[in-house]
Amino acid sequence: MTRILREAYDRRVEERALRPAPAWEAAERDLFLQVLQREGITTVLELGAATGADAAVFEASGLEVVCVDLSPQMVERCRARGLVAHVMNVADLRLPAESFEAVYAMNCLVHVPTSQLRGALEGIRRVMKPAGLFYLGIYGGRSFEGVWDGDDFDPKRFFCHHRDEDLRARVGELFVVESFRRIPHGWRGLHFQSLVLRRPPAPARMAE
Repeated sequence: MTRILREAYDRRVEERALRPAPAWEAAERDLFLQVLQREGITTVLELGAATGADAAVFEASGLEVVCVDLSPQMVERCRARGLVAHVMNVADLRLPAESFEAVYAMNCLVHVPTSQLRGALEGIRRVMKPAGLFYLGIYGGRSFEGVWDGDDFDPKRFFCHHRDEDLRARVGELFVVESFRRIPHGWRGLHFQSLVLRRPPAPARMAE
């Protein structure tokens, strides 16, 4: 599946570079940026960064950004913008523990199977500092797992969608859910699930 996703996105890099994000996605990014600025957060990891459009906005706002993407072609586009970027699978983040104050994932975990979701979330939490923030955006609203026959990518991609209550329960095992919003943008009866999550703070040390 990893090879297929990498090939599918490598083939669409030119199209992605020319296509601006929908206005509602940009609004989601800007809302999260406002939260980061309000909390004085300065380091952000973007998962599934594609060509780096959102990361460039974060960096222009004074944040220190690291991008990861499964597609080498997407990573090259990020680097061409002057961004720090690595080819990496979201389910296998080879980054130092507690190295980022925030993580931003706009619709990349939609390719992670349910059986691997907890492991991916544990890896994300591992690279976050205690009390750090995690934006998770993903299409869902009903359960589906498999290759979508109507996908216009070549090769066709694997998708995993979750019901609202299931997604809240799964992320709630590892993070504090600060907000959960349903955004009426989607297809095939789906909507967009917008979550701001927080890694629980480190437990206070007992006085000796």
